[in-house]
Amino acid sequence: MAIRDWPEDDRPREKLLRRGAQALSDAELLAIFLRTGVSGKSAVDMARDLVHQFGSLTRLFAAGRGEFCAVHGLGDAKYAQLQAVLEMARRALGESMRQTDALASPDAVRDYLRLALAGQSHEVFCVVFLDTQNRVLAVEELFRGTLTQTSVYPREVVKRALAHNAAALILAHNHPSGAAEPSRADENLTQALKAALALVDVTVLDHFVVGNGNAVSFAERGLL
Repeated sequence: MAIRDWPEDDRPREKLLRRGAQALSDAELLAIFLRTGVSGKSAVDMARDLVHQFGSLTRLFAAGRGEFCAVHGLGDAKYAQLQAVLEMARRALGESMRQTDALASPDAVRDYLRLALAGQSHEVFCVVFLDTQNRVLAVEELFRGTLTQTSVYPREVVKRALAHNAAALILAHNHPSGAAEPSRADENLTQALKAALALVDVTVLDHFVVGNGNAVSFAERGLL
Protein backbone atom coordinates (compact mmCIF):
# COMPACT_ATOMS: atom_id res chain seq x y z
CA MET A 1 0.00 0.00 0.00
CA ALA A 2 1.33 3.44 -0.92
CA ILE A 3 1.88 5.90 1.93
CA ARG A 4 -0.73 8.24 0.47
CA ASP A 5 -3.29 5.49 1.13
CA TRP A 6 -2.34 5.15 4.81
CA PRO A 7 -4.43 6.75 7.56
CA GLU A 8 -3.30 10.35 7.86
CA ASP A 9 -2.09 9.87 11.44
CA ASP A 10 0.38 7.21 10.25
CA ARG A 11 1.96 9.15 7.39
CA PRO A 12 5.48 10.33 8.35
CA ARG A 13 5.19 13.82 6.86
CA GLU A 14 1.82 14.55 8.47
CA LYS A 15 3.03 13.04 11.75
CA LEU A 16 6.09 15.31 11.71
CA LEU A 17 4.01 18.42 11.02
CA ARG A 18 1.57 17.54 13.77
CA ARG A 19 3.89 16.22 16.49
CA GLY A 20 7.39 17.38 15.56
CA ALA A 21 10.39 15.54 14.10
CA GLN A 22 11.35 14.06 17.46
CA ALA A 23 8.18 11.92 17.42
CA LEU A 24 9.30 9.98 14.34
CA SER A 25 11.36 6.81 14.24
CA ASP A 26 14.66 6.64 12.35
CA ALA A 27 12.90 4.87 9.48
CA GLU A 28 10.12 7.46 9.32
CA LEU A 29 12.60 10.34 9.20
CA LEU A 30 14.59 8.58 6.51
CA ALA A 31 11.40 7.90 4.54
CA ILE A 32 10.68 11.64 4.38
CA PHE A 33 14.17 12.16 2.96
CA LEU A 34 13.70 9.34 0.41
CA ARG A 35 10.24 10.64 -0.59
CA THR A 36 9.46 7.57 -2.71
CA GLY A 37 10.06 3.87 -2.42
CA VAL A 38 10.62 1.24 -5.11
CA SER A 39 8.33 -1.27 -6.77
CA GLY A 40 6.60 -3.27 -4.06
CA LYS A 41 7.97 -1.15 -1.20
CA SER A 42 6.82 2.13 0.27
CA ALA A 43 9.38 4.75 1.29
CA VAL A 44 8.96 3.62 4.92
CA ASP A 45 9.55 -0.03 4.01
CA MET A 46 12.63 0.94 2.07
CA ALA A 47 13.86 3.12 4.93
CA ARG A 48 13.43 0.25 7.42
CA ASP A 49 15.42 -2.03 5.12
CA LEU A 50 18.19 0.56 4.84
CA VAL A 51 18.48 1.06 8.61
CA HIS A 52 18.60 -2.73 9.04
CA GLN A 53 21.10 -3.22 6.22
CA PHE A 54 23.54 -0.55 7.41
CA GLY A 55 22.89 -1.12 11.11
CA SER A 56 22.15 2.49 12.02
CA LEU A 57 21.59 5.94 10.57
CA THR A 58 25.16 6.83 11.50
CA ARG A 59 26.58 4.02 9.37
CA LEU A 60 24.23 4.82 6.51
CA PHE A 61 25.35 8.45 6.59
CA ALA A 62 29.00 7.33 6.62
CA ALA A 63 28.60 5.08 3.57
CA GLY A 64 30.77 5.92 0.60
CA ARG A 65 29.28 6.84 -2.73
CA GLY A 66 29.78 3.37 -4.20
CA GLU A 67 28.24 1.53 -1.27
CA PHE A 68 25.32 3.94 -1.05
CA CYS A 69 24.53 3.96 -4.77
CA ALA A 70 24.75 0.16 -4.98
CA VAL A 71 21.44 -0.08 -3.10
CA HIS A 72 18.43 -0.47 -5.38
CA GLY A 73 16.41 2.74 -5.37
CA LEU A 74 19.30 4.99 -4.40
CA GLY A 75 21.79 6.70 -6.68
CA ASP A 76 23.95 9.74 -7.22
CA ALA A 77 21.08 12.21 -6.83
CA LYS A 78 20.09 10.83 -3.41
CA TYR A 79 23.75 10.57 -2.38
CA ALA A 80 24.32 14.22 -3.29
CA GLN A 81 21.18 15.25 -1.39
CA LEU A 82 22.28 13.35 1.70
CA GLN A 83 25.78 14.82 1.66
CA ALA A 84 24.30 18.31 1.33
CA VAL A 85 21.98 17.72 4.30
CA LEU A 86 24.84 16.39 6.45
CA GLU A 87 27.12 19.28 5.53
CA MET A 88 24.40 21.84 6.33
CA ALA A 89 23.92 20.17 9.71
CA ARG A 90 27.66 20.27 10.40
CA ARG A 91 27.87 23.93 9.46
CA ALA A 92 24.83 24.85 11.55
CA LEU A 93 26.24 23.05 14.59
CA GLY A 94 29.63 24.64 13.95
CA GLU A 95 28.06 28.09 13.90
CA SER A 96 26.19 27.37 17.12
CA MET A 97 29.38 26.14 18.79
CA ARG A 98 31.35 29.20 17.68
CA GLN A 99 28.78 31.66 19.01
CA THR A 100 28.83 30.48 22.61
CA ASP A 101 31.14 29.76 25.52
CA ALA A 102 32.24 26.15 24.99
CA LEU A 103 31.94 25.45 28.73
CA ALA A 104 28.53 27.09 29.03
CA SER A 105 27.18 25.10 26.06
CA PRO A 106 28.89 21.70 26.16
CA ASP A 107 26.03 20.08 24.25
CA ALA A 108 26.78 22.21 21.18
CA VAL A 109 30.37 20.99 21.19
CA ARG A 110 29.30 17.38 21.78
CA ASP A 111 26.73 17.46 18.98
CA TYR A 112 29.19 18.97 16.53
CA LEU A 113 31.86 16.39 17.32
CA ARG A 114 29.39 13.53 17.11
CA LEU A 115 28.31 14.57 13.64
CA ALA A 116 31.85 15.34 12.50
CA LEU A 117 33.48 12.14 13.78
CA ALA A 118 30.86 9.42 14.22
CA GLY A 119 30.72 8.49 10.55
CA GLN A 120 34.47 8.26 9.96
CA SER A 121 35.74 4.85 8.84
CA HIS A 122 39.21 5.49 10.29
CA GLU A 123 40.35 6.84 13.61
CA VAL A 124 40.63 10.62 13.53
CA PHE A 125 42.03 12.98 16.17
CA CYS A 126 40.88 16.57 16.14
CA VAL A 127 41.23 19.62 18.37
CA VAL A 128 38.87 22.51 19.14
CA PHE A 129 41.01 25.58 19.88
CA LEU A 130 39.54 28.19 22.26
CA ASP A 131 40.35 31.76 23.25
CA THR A 132 40.54 33.18 26.78
CA GLN A 133 36.73 33.33 26.96
CA ASN A 134 36.36 29.74 25.75
CA ARG A 135 35.07 30.83 22.35
CA VAL A 136 36.00 28.64 19.40
CA LEU A 137 38.92 29.89 17.33
CA ALA A 138 39.21 26.89 15.03
CA VAL A 139 38.55 23.18 14.72
CA GLU A 140 41.26 21.08 13.07
CA GLU A 141 41.77 17.43 12.25
CA LEU A 142 45.41 16.91 13.21
CA PHE A 143 45.94 13.17 12.84
CA ARG A 144 44.33 10.31 10.92
CA GLY A 145 45.07 6.63 11.39
CA THR A 146 43.73 3.16 10.78
CA LEU A 147 40.48 1.51 11.78
CA THR A 148 41.75 0.89 15.31
CA GLN A 149 44.45 3.43 16.11
CA THR A 150 46.21 6.64 15.19
CA SER A 151 49.48 8.24 16.26
CA VAL A 152 49.19 11.56 18.08
CA TYR A 153 52.25 13.75 18.59
CA PRO A 154 52.03 16.23 21.50
CA ARG A 155 54.60 18.52 19.85
CA GLU A 156 52.29 19.03 16.85
CA VAL A 157 49.31 19.79 19.09
CA VAL A 158 51.39 22.37 20.97
CA LYS A 159 52.53 23.95 17.68
CA ARG A 160 48.95 24.33 16.44
CA ALA A 161 47.79 25.73 19.80
CA LEU A 162 50.51 28.40 19.62
CA ALA A 163 49.69 29.13 15.97
CA HIS A 164 46.09 29.91 16.98
CA ASN A 165 47.19 31.75 20.14
CA ALA A 166 44.79 29.44 21.99
CA ALA A 167 44.27 29.69 25.73
CA ALA A 168 42.51 26.34 26.00
CA LEU A 169 41.39 23.45 23.87
CA ILE A 170 39.14 20.42 23.66
CA LEU A 171 40.48 17.14 22.32
CA ALA A 172 38.39 14.63 20.43
CA HIS A 173 38.82 11.34 18.62
CA ASN A 174 36.62 8.54 17.41
CA HIS A 175 36.43 4.78 17.85
CA PRO A 176 35.17 3.59 14.44
CA SER A 177 35.05 -0.06 15.44
CA GLY A 178 33.74 0.21 18.97
CA ALA A 179 31.86 1.98 21.72
CA ALA A 180 32.65 5.46 22.98
CA GLU A 181 34.56 4.19 26.00
CA PRO A 182 37.93 5.76 26.86
CA SER A 183 40.76 3.22 26.87
CA ARG A 184 43.81 3.25 29.13
CA ALA A 185 45.82 4.45 26.12
CA ASP A 186 43.34 7.33 25.68
CA GLU A 187 43.79 8.32 29.31
CA ASN A 188 47.59 8.16 29.08
CA LEU A 189 47.58 10.26 25.90
CA THR A 190 45.34 12.87 27.52
CA GLN A 191 47.67 13.22 30.49
CA ALA A 192 50.69 13.52 28.17
CA LEU A 193 48.97 16.25 26.14
CA LYS A 194 47.92 18.08 29.31
CA ALA A 195 51.51 18.10 30.55
CA ALA A 196 52.93 19.27 27.22
CA LEU A 197 50.34 22.03 26.80
CA ALA A 198 50.73 23.22 30.38
CA LEU A 199 54.30 24.21 29.53
CA VAL A 200 52.90 26.86 27.17
CA ASP A 201 49.97 27.82 29.45
CA VAL A 202 47.27 26.11 27.37
CA THR A 203 44.57 24.27 29.30
CA VAL A 204 42.92 21.02 28.22
CA LEU A 205 39.24 21.46 29.10
CA ASP A 206 37.94 18.12 27.87
CA HIS A 207 38.54 15.11 25.68
CA PHE A 208 35.60 13.52 23.86
CA VAL A 209 35.60 9.96 22.57
CA VAL A 210 33.03 9.39 19.82
CA GLY A 211 31.71 5.96 18.90
CA ASN A 212 28.45 4.27 17.95
CA GLY A 213 26.73 7.64 17.74
CA ASN A 214 27.65 8.63 21.30
CA ALA A 215 30.27 11.00 22.70
CA VAL A 216 31.82 10.39 26.13
CA SER A 217 33.39 13.32 27.98
CA PHE A 218 36.57 12.85 30.04
CA ALA A 219 35.61 15.86 32.17
CA GLU A 220 32.22 14.35 33.03
CA ARG A 221 33.90 11.05 33.89
CA GLY A 222 36.41 12.80 36.17
CA LEU A 223 39.33 11.63 33.99
CA LEU A 224 40.99 15.04 33.63
